[in-house]
Amino acid sequence: MSSPKTHPPATLLDLLAAAPPGAIALESVDRGALSYGGLLEQVRSTASWLRDQGVEPGAAIAIVLPNGPELAGAFLSAAVAGISAPLNPAYQRPEFAFYLDDLQARVLLIAEGLDSPAREVARERGIRIVELGLPAAAPAGIFTLDGRVPTGGAPLQPRPDDTALVLHTSGTTSRPKMVPLSHGNLISSAGAVARTLRLSADDRCLNVMPLFHIHGLVAAVLGSLTAGGSVVCTPGFLAPRFFRWLEQCDPTWYTAVPTIHQAILSRATDPANQEILRQSRLRFARSSSAAMPRRVMEALRTALGVPIVEAYGMTEAAHQMASNPLPPGVAKPGSVGPSAGSEIAVMDASGTVLPPGQTGEVVIRGPGVTAGYLNNPEANARAFSGGWLRTGDEGVLDAEGYLTLTGRLKEQINRAGEKISPLEVDQVLTEHPAVAQALCFGVSHPVLGEDIAAAVVLQPGAAVTERQLREYVAGRLAQYKVPRRVVMVDAIPTGPTGKLQRLGLAERLQVTADVPVDDLDLTPPRTPVEEIVSVAWEDVMGRAPPGVRRNFFALGGDSILATRLVARLRQQLAIELTHLELFDAPSVEGIAKAVEALLREETEPAAPAAPAPATGELPATPTERIVAEVWEEVLGI
Repeated sequence: MSSPKTHPPATLLDLLAAAPPGAIALESVDRGALSYGGLLEQVRSTASWLRDQGVEPGAAIAIVLPNGPELAGAFLSAAVAGISAPLNPAYQRPEFAFYLDDLQARVLLIAEGLDSPAREVARERGIRIVELGLPAAAPAGIFTLDGRVPTGGAPLQPRPDDTALVLHTSGTTSRPKMVPLSHGNLISSAGAVARTLRLSADDRCLNVMPLFHIHGLVAAVLGSLTAGGSVVCTPGFLAPRFFRWLEQCDPTWYTAVPTIHQAILSRATDPANQEILRQSRLRFARSSSAAMPRRVMEALRTALGVPIVEAYGMTEAAHQMASNPLPPGVAKPGSVGPSAGSEIAVMDASGTVLPPGQTGEVVIRGPGVTAGYLNNPEANARAFSGGWLRTGDEGVLDAEGYLTLTGRLKEQINRAGEKISPLEVDQVLTEHPAVAQALCFGVSHPVLGEDIAAAVVLQPGAAVTERQLREYVAGRLAQYKVPRRVVMVDAIPTGPTGKLQRLGLAERLQVTADVPVDDLDLTPPRTPVEEIVSVAWEDVMGRAPPGVRRNFFALGGDSILATRLVARLRQQLAIELTHLELFDAPSVEGIAKAVEALLREETEPAAPAAPAPATGELPATPTERIVAEVWEEVLGI
């Protein structure tokens, strides 16, 4: 007689029911563990209680709770009763007003005694407020609702296509969009995480990510539950406590954004923490939600002594889309790996799927991908093309299907027609030994339209100048990619998940291109050096500059012509002029000052005698006469 076939779970409720009831599901850093059987009972009872309070299928249940196992249990319960909508407890009143209105929330689940503007906003809108409390001595994930532990109730059975979760995309540049994710979407992505990481019932995840974000919900919580493992729900990332938790909770893995990994790395070399690592069961760490600098990844791998798995995810795909494999699979530095959750392609602006090796917009499709934004037909029309979802990310697939991201399309900087991916410049800056973090961003420019700037956090005790960093980039990238400004900061602003915030950084740091423009200047060359620059300018541009203060780029100059002009002056005057001088002061007057400074540098501390022509003749050509005049003016001989 054949054994009965087992079917993979189709809903979050099925997921909990599939595990052995006595196995550990949720853990905490300060409370007892909760079994799968206990979690299943809590979810069923809470969902039934919510239905009894008038929550209908498809109704949104807003959740405002601190990070911890109760938030994990509340998310699962709300997803079974209706639609779970966890919100950042740090939101202010206008934000709560927007999100509760947009969700048309029927219930607000809020921590007992939590002083939050969400309460007042909910009261004004007639939203039912339910207090979630923690019973004394109860295990992790068990909670009361309005003072009582929910019990019993009619059994509920959601369908795979029912919406389980709604999250909002970032609203940095426009109104945030609502992303509905079905039970099937979440199950698919969580399964991809578990397969990629080869998770088993023996694995324990230390979750330091916020559970109002898709990364923590799917990768840490649902990925663990899919494999029948457990997840330790911390209060959130606290750098001084991380290694204590590592010792106390004995996890086999954790997942985080790069900024959290860097904070861990800064403490990992401490001898006491190295001893904790040697005694730990940690078998890998996972990084997602932003690009990790290669130098940081190598240092973290060495410090932790385990593989670092870089993955690629987004809310619309229920998190994971691609991932590098664990050993013995091949992980490619700089790549986010092959498809691992969604089918991935690269598409041009016209909607044509491109072959490997060509750069375009990353597009995805598959069972983990949302069917479309809620109540937003305009966004859906822009985002979906031929069954593919446009991610807004730019990238390239290699012949083996590994994806390398080259930037965000909306973050691209257009510098006089030259498209710059700030991610590329970030990577180069973070390879400098003095730099701990770097984030490039666009600044408004009166002539170029946009220019590039960078915010940099230095390594402890390191010292480097802005010019040294700009020269470092200039030696590794095309000159038009060199930041005009490099600003040293103590910390780069991050979002609620720890992700560095690129958009809006120019305004936050009050950085401008600061380029003087005089479109009416008609001043002719006044010195021999200005005359040399003007002649070289005319040779390169095909016309003389109207005035010494006119901007090279405003008059039609581009990076190619700039290269020719710099090369001409370098050869003619035998000086180490670089593109930095031209980009810093793109006028005859500005370039001439840079030339004069370089000539002085090359003759200090002792000025050599004026060179005699090899033939013993006096300067004969106009250029030779001008150069001789420059020698006399600058060197005094």
